[in-house]
Amino acid sequence: MKTITQLLSSLVLLLFIGCSSTQSLQEYYVDSAENPNFISLDLPASILNLEAADLTESQQTAVQSLRKLNVLAFRKTASNAMEYEVEKGKVNAIMKNKDFKELMKLNSEYGKGYVKYLGEEDAIDEVIIYGNSDDKGFALVRVLGKDMNPAYLVQLMQAIQKSDYKGEGLGEIGQFLKG
Repeated sequence: MKTITQLLSSLVLLLFIGCSSTQSLQEYYVDSAENPNFISLDLPASILNLEAADLTESQQTAVQSLRKLNVLAFRKTASNAMEYEVEKGKVNAIMKNKDFKELMKLNSEYGKGYVKYLGEEDAIDEVIIYGNSDDKGFALVRVLGKDMNPAYLVQLMQAIQKSDYKGEGLGEIGQFLKG
């Protein structure tokens, strides 16, 4: 009887440890920020300088729902190609969580990616934009806001295009994204 109790206790402990082994996206950002292969920035929404642009009412609503951007990019080199594959695998494992809902897939000459979100369809809390290129690396952008709407993404993109934003304040990330 004692052996069965110990066995069941061990099994429950292993099950608990096994279920919590997947890293959250926030934990991944924090853990990767100190890695020299990553470039990490937390940007306020104001950096996009959208207040000065001539925006429609729906674009203004979209901008007001935006709070900040967390950007994490892995620059691939010949010397870190193995680590790139490992890190790309970690991101893909995290993003397979059923809480992330797919909004769209991206496929261009620059690479592949997707846009996912957390929250409800009409009240999105977080949008995650992931893109990778086997030549350059990958970028992961968390767009944090309050009650964002999927239609806001299109409005935000149009607002950014209307503004004169040229990537000021992005530093190394801007250079990475340019290629």
